[in-house]
Amino acid sequence: MVSAAVSRCVALVTVVTAVHAPSAPFLPEAYKSLCEQRLPDGWEWQWLIQEDGYGDEVRPYVPDDARVSFRQGRAGGPGVARTIALARAEGSYVKILDADDQLTPGALARDLAVLEARPAVGWATSRVLDLLPDGSTAGFPGDPEEGPIERGAVLDFWTANGFLAQVHPASLFVRRELLLALGGWMALPASEDTGLLLALNAVSRGWFTAEAGLLYRKWAGQVTGQAAHTDPAERRARMAVVAARARALAEFGWRYPTTAADWADQGLSRK
Repeated sequence: MVSAAVSRCVALVTVVTAVHAPSAPFLPEAYKSLCEQRLPDGWEWQWLIQEDGYGDEVRPYVPDDARVSFRQGRAGGPGVARTIALARAEGSYVKILDADDQLTPGALARDLAVLEARPAVGWATSRVLDLLPDGSTAGFPGDPEEGPIERGAVLDFWTANGFLAQVHPASLFVRRELLLALGGWMALPASEDTGLLLALNAVSRGWFTAEAGLLYRKWAGQVTGQAAHTDPAERRARMAVVAARARALAEFGWRYPTTAADWADQGLSRK
């Protein structure tokens, strides 16, 4: 039976964060960046913090705010934590915010404006800046131009560039029902967010915003910095299943939006 939270949509942006003990001390900074967001009249946000496991280390860092919901669950990695948090999601849109990252001013409003104005766009990403230990930021060349990202473009770029996407999955903003239709995040020990990004791009157009929307923290304890993340055998397996899923979705032909009328409203063709 689908919960009431999952079955309804309101003028709300649901921000989803997976957290474990090492990243918990960064939650107050993520919260500060969220509180500084300004949404259009009638819109609000909720923050779902889901601990990957059970323990006593995370709860002290969870803000005391009625808009914030904290739960714990069996450890299974960040993808499992985010996906199970969707049972509490009430918003029309879902925004990803990792526990150690920060939103830039205006990021939520920019993402929201893109998808509200473009019903045939399923998801949005934005430029990401690395947040270095000394507090400085660093950007990189090669971001795409601001605008639509056509179906299949992310997989093509990712395959041709050593499994690096041209847009960052940590900045993802997505229609909740589309996210649910794809099953949430992949059941992988890592790259689960890349797997979701490629799946979304296989079935729907996306959007890239050139203005930086996320500060991506670089620190010694981050999951992507651990040796297991770069184990060659596991990495090959992860990349293989991520690519296979995206290609299978593209070949099956399911698309978002699902009706020709929705596409016609945007002056687009489903072919």
